[in-house]
Amino acid sequence: MEYHVNYIAEGRCVTVPAGTTLLEAQRLAQLPADAPCGGKGTCKKCAVEYRGAGEAAWRRELACRVTVDRDMEVRLLRGDEKLQVLTDSAQTDGQAWDPMVRARPIHVAPCARGDSTADWSRLCAALGDGPWQVNMKLCRNLGALLKRAGGDVWAVTAGDRVLDVRAEEPRVCVAAFDLGTTSIAAYLIEVNGEKRQIVAGMRNPQAQYGGDVISRADYALEHGPEALADCAREAIDGLLGRMCHQANIARESVYAVLLAGNTAMHHLFLGISPDSLVHAPYNPVVSEPLDLSASHFDLHGHPAARLYMLPVIGGFVGADTVGCLIAGDWLEREKLTLMIDIGTNGELVLGDRRRRIACSTAAGPAFEGAKITCGMRGAEGAVDHVWLEDGALRWHVLGEGAAVGICGSGLVDLVAMLLQSGAMDESGRLEDGDRYDLGDTGVYITQKDIREVQLAKAAMAAGIVLMAEKLGVGIEEIEEVNIAGAFGNYIDPDNACAIGLIPQALRQRIVPVGNAAGEGARRALTDRAAWRSGETLARTTEFLELATMPQFQDEFVDQLGFPE
Repeated sequence: MEYHVNYIAEGRCVTVPAGTTLLEAQRLAQLPADAPCGGKGTCKKCAVEYRGAGEAAWRRELACRVTVDRDMEVRLLRGDEKLQVLTDSAQTDGQAWDPMVRARPIHVAPCARGDSTADWSRLCAALGDGPWQVNMKLCRNLGALLKRAGGDVWAVTAGDRVLDVRAEEPRVCVAAFDLGTTSIAAYLIEVNGEKRQIVAGMRNPQAQYGGDVISRADYALEHGPEALADCAREAIDGLLGRMCHQANIARESVYAVLLAGNTAMHHLFLGISPDSLVHAPYNPVVSEPLDLSASHFDLHGHPAARLYMLPVIGGFVGADTVGCLIAGDWLEREKLTLMIDIGTNGELVLGDRRRRIACSTAAGPAFEGAKITCGMRGAEGAVDHVWLEDGALRWHVLGEGAAVGICGSGLVDLVAMLLQSGAMDESGRLEDGDRYDLGDTGVYITQKDIREVQLAKAAMAAGIVLMAEKLGVGIEEIEEVNIAGAFGNYIDPDNACAIGLIPQALRQRIVPVGNAAGEGARRALTDRAAWRSGETLARTTEFLELATMPQFQDEFVDQLGFPE
């Protein structure tokens, strides 16, 4: 039996089988669903109001806990977040220009009488730098095109492939995407002509299946990876279309797309089961750089457009980390550097051009709001900064309106201010009850929330200590700390050190680098040497699996308290 679920304010109605949860119905209606726990009922962020069709009384309940047993009307209590997506990077100087896709004019000499050299062979000879893969679709009309153009044509090439041959100079564009767990940053770049760049961003709609990579992996293992793969592909293709429209560029002018994401995002986009990632020994299924057909993954550019995937380093240290290393020119880096990318998953790299060690920590869920009572992402209505002024707490709200929650940077600030003011001791215990209210905003932090912050920051701090031990260096020897990602861009370094997220000895060495993963993805598309460096970086960066280290638990416990 099937029933109708009517989302009144959104004007959306969907028909679902009996027994479907309201959360599943919301997904089927293509309405944004906030379910960081993946529908397990633990995050309590998917609350809705509902009633049977024709009934007067509304009930409030978690959408994941209500099954459809009649025609229903639903009111969503949280609309789509206007998420602030970081696309800028601080590492943009001195980039070479040698795009993965190139358009160049060539002259294909006509076949002389008595000569039987194939049209494709003469085209390849004119291109040089062979051998070239035969493109059968181009061959269909190649002879007529060469005759019509008198042999003077433009060839669009990528690697050893000829993607297109035109009589006139084509408009050639490429697009890079940083597929983050929380958000997607996008860059559309013209590689000939005006060489313009269009940027865009959006919330990753996979969040409706879980706020962190483990929740999404669990969903994929139970239901298959198809829904998550389709969700990501539709989002990226939609962003591509939006940027093309903004730039007045035909989709057929996009000849290459490059994707960077952590290992789970990488696998789920490709439709690969994450089974090996979430079970020991936590290894990826494929780690090599990939050159694939974009259309095969429902990305609509030129029919011959390529999809490039940066390589991954290991378990949960993925292509986004490789992008950060590309952006930071780590093959040339002399300074001993700590790179921290704190997103929903926290990735760390310590080293220089000679040796690098990488690891991953489950630090992000708290800082992305997934396990915090009033937590939310960095969207309109989020408290993003908190400070003490004349002994009283003050705060700033994104969008300048009423506060509806607190995001990661605000959470770090608030915990630091509670510690500084004495409202919380070094063990993390609130001095006055189990809850601290941020004025009369309705936003508050609980004792449980503080424990979540302690778990997250302890995992990060323990990872830093163990990487330094593995490399044989002291924390004080680290010369520079690069903080990447949106959280790192907006976090207050003083407060990050005050709560022990970053060692206090490194405070004066912290440099925010913006969306380094997106910058690295962009560079890999527009400089072939950068693409090749990504393969080298992934292959030569050592991966440290913290979960298998006996000393991790001891170090983790040592880092739970706050610095005095």
